[in-house]
Amino acid sequence: MNVGSKNLRWTIAALLLGVVGLVAPASHGAGLYNPEDGPSTPSEAIKDVVVTEHKGSSIPLDLTFTDETGKTVRLGEYFNGKKPVIIQLGYYGCPMLCGLISRGLIDSVKKVSLTAGKDYELVFVSIDPKETPELAASKKESYLSEYGRDSAAGWHFLTGRHENIAALAQADGFGYKWIQSAGQFAHPAALTLCMPDGRISRYLYGVRFDPTTLRMSIVEASDGKVGTFVDEAFLTCFRYDGHQGKYAFFAMNLMRGGGVLIMIVVGAILVRMLRKEARLRAHSGTPATGN
Repeated sequence: MNVGSKNLRWTIAALLLGVVGLVAPASHGAGLYNPEDGPSTPSEAIKDVVVTEHKGSSIPLDLTFTDETGKTVRLGEYFNGKKPVIIQLGYYGCPMLCGLISRGLIDSVKKVSLTAGKDYELVFVSIDPKETPELAASKKESYLSEYGRDSAAGWHFLTGRHENIAALAQADGFGYKWIQSAGQFAHPAALTLCMPDGRISRYLYGVRFDPTTLRMSIVEASDGKVGTFVDEAFLTCFRYDGHQGKYAFFAMNLMRGGGVLIMIVVGAILVRMLRKEARLRAHSGTPATGN
């Protein structure tokens, strides 16, 4: 999702005035909800409800939350060094935006052959410290039914204390604001793709996600641990373009790949020629030795 133009940013601001916080990357700090904060209006929230990208940084894996079963879990439990993790920050009681993001994600992963639990993990973390595991469990059941695959182990719906939510959001660069006058949160529409060791690989924006872009983002975040040879070949020729919000043809990678191929071919030809020359010399020298 490209938010470079001023017109689009003002459109986003208008959505925020309706308490639908659809925003994307920005260069300034992220605002965090604090239950002790005073009243906040939509217009005051606009400047803080952004994503400040922290690609390459690690999220705090020692933070604890409560999963949909009521069990206390460490965030690091979902990062086993083998599978990438998709994180969605939002809240279960969101009247519109979170549901749109989640359904956009489900629509996309349904079209991807990679399977949650087997190839990657999906973690939804509520930004509302008042939400309960029971509500999280209800959401999980609904989303799993829509997903239609037997992969319950790969979907995780968490709630937690304000300080842990704030710490995760700060590390992720995810800004959000409690709008007292509306009794709702304003927040960005974004997913975070994390590597198996907890480092942030990429952000995807919006409420709909191109299946090819999502698949390649998962494969790239896995550092080659999931996916196929075709996926790796794709990533050699294509690079993620943040302005387009998808993977675009990258000529330099192809040229580099072509250069390597040329070197291999030339090397093979040289080896063949040298061997042929050695055989000719050996053959021509045999009679001379016998005389």
